[in-house]
Amino acid sequence: MGIVVKQISYVHSNKECLFRDINFSVSKGQKIALIGANGSGKSTLLEILAGRVEPASGDVASINKPFYVPQHFGQYDDLTVAQALGIDGKMEALHAILNGDASLTNFAQLDDDWNVEERALAALSLWNIQHIELAQPMKTISGGEKTKVFLSGITIHLPSVILFDEPSNHLDVESREQLYNLIQTSKATTIVVSHDRTLLNLLDVTFELNQSGVEVYGGNYDFFKMQKEERLMALEAQADHKEKALRQAKQIAREAAERKQKENSRGNQKQIKKGVPRIFINTIKNRSEQSTSKLQEVHSDKVNGILQNLQQLKRQLPEVKEFKVTFENSNLHAGKILIKAEDVNFGYSSGYLWENPLNFQIRSGERIAISGKNGSGKTTLLKLILGKVKPSEGALIIADFKHLYIDQEYSVLDNELTVFEQVQEFNSQHLPEHRLKTLLHQFLFKIDMWNKTCKQLSGGEKMKLIFCCLVVSNSSPELIILDEPTNNLDVQSLEVITSAIKHYKGTLLVISHDEYFINEIGVNERIAL
Repeated sequence: MGIVVKQISYVHSNKECLFRDINFSVSKGQKIALIGANGSGKSTLLEILAGRVEPASGDVASINKPFYVPQHFGQYDDLTVAQALGIDGKMEALHAILNGDASLTNFAQLDDDWNVEERALAALSLWNIQHIELAQPMKTISGGEKTKVFLSGITIHLPSVILFDEPSNHLDVESREQLYNLIQTSKATTIVVSHDRTLLNLLDVTFELNQSGVEVYGGNYDFFKMQKEERLMALEAQADHKEKALRQAKQIAREAAERKQKENSRGNQKQIKKGVPRIFINTIKNRSEQSTSKLQEVHSDKVNGILQNLQQLKRQLPEVKEFKVTFENSNLHAGKILIKAEDVNFGYSSGYLWENPLNFQIRSGERIAISGKNGSGKTTLLKLILGKVKPSEGALIIADFKHLYIDQEYSVLDNELTVFEQVQEFNSQHLPEHRLKTLLHQFLFKIDMWNKTCKQLSGGEKMKLIFCCLVVSNSSPELIILDEPTNNLDVQSLEVITSAIKHYKGTLLVISHDEYFINEIGVNERIAL
C-alpha cells in the first residue's frame, strides 16, 4: 500500500473543524485526483500527508517520505534554490570536501552522492530554467519558475510518493505538456490537487473531499462528473418520490382525522337520541378521543418518517445546481474594430520584446486568446492594449469602448467592502435585496460569507464575486480582459465562471494556459507571441 490515512481530523486555531475522521488508502503506484470545493481542506490534507502539518487526530502511513510540490511559495522566499530542493547540506559537504575538508561529517552528509550538483543542474535544465543558480534566492524568481524548481526536484530525488498542489498554475502550454508527460510516465504513487481538467483526466481515480469525508470514484474527472450527475438524478428522483409520498401521507392523515371526527360526532348524537345517561356518553367520548389520538400518532409517525428520509436526501443534494447566467448585451455592433495593431513592438534596454512586430485586429464579438510561453510578453501586450504603456514602434489604434480588466490581483474589487456591499455597489438595476442574495447563492456564496470583507476572500472567491457583480450591473462592458482567470479556482467554481463567460455576449480577450478552459468558453481566434 502506498498511503494509508486513518481517522484524520484537522481543527483550525479558532476551534473550527475543517474535516473529521478522514479515511482512505492509495495503492502503490496509483495516481489519484483529489478534488473538492474551495475551503474543503484539500491543501491542508495534502500538507498533512507531506508531514508539514500536524492533524488534530489520526495517523498517516506512507511507504516513503512523500515529495511535496506546493501551490504557494511565500514560505520559501528566504531560502536559496538548493535549500528549497533540500540539497543544500549535500552541496555544502561536496564543496567542503573539494576544498580539502575531508572530515567524516562531510562524507556522512554527502552520503556518496558525488554528482548531486550535476544532477540538480541537469534537472533545472530539463525544465528550461538553466539560467537559475542553485545559490539564487527563491524570492528573485517568478511563480512559474518556482513551480519548475520543485518539479525539477522530482528528477533529483526520484521519490516513490509525490504530492502535487495545483502544479499547472503559472505554467505555459509547453511546460504543462511536460508536466502531463511526467505524471503519466512516473511509477510513483501520486496525489494531485488541481483544477486543471486536462490533468485531472489523466489520473486513474478521483477522490472528492466533502463534508461527509472522502468519496472514491473509480475513474478520471470526466467519469467522476458523469457519476455525480447520475447520482444527482437518482437522488432528485428519490426526493421527488418522497415529496409525493409525504403529500399523500399528509392527505391520508387529514382525511382519516376528518372521518374519525364525523364518526365520533354521529356516535354521540345517536347515544343522546337513545337516552343513554350522560356519564356513559362521556365515557364513550373519552374512548373515542383516545382512539382518535392513537390514529393521529400513527399517521404522524408515518409523516415524520417520510419527512426525515426526505431531509436526508436533500442534504445529499448540492446546494447550487448548474445555472445559466444572463449578462446585459453590450451596445457595440458585431464586427466593429476595437483595437488594431500595425507593426507594433515594445523595446527594453536589451532590445525589442518580439522578434517579429505584431499585426492583429480585435473586433466586437470576438473571443481571442493571447498565447505564448512564460516571458513571451503577454502581460506587456495587455499593458499596451490598456494604454498603460506606449509601443516603441508601430501604431496601436484603439476605439472608444467600455472595458473591464480582471487582473490577477482582482483590483476591480474594493477590499474594504463586504461581499454584500460590493454587490450593492454594482446594483445599478436597483434589484431587490432578495434577488441579490439569490445571485450570491448561485455564485456559491453562503450566507455566512456575506459579511466578510473582500480582502478576506481567496483568489477564486474574488473571481466569482466579480462575475456576480457583472450580472448585477445593468451595463456589461464591450470588452472583458481576463488574466489567468482559472488560477486559484476549485473545479466547481471554475464551472460556474465558465458558465458565466459562455453567456457573456461582448468581446473577450483572455490570457490562459488552460486549454480545456479555452475550448470551453469558445475562443475562436489567437494572438500567438
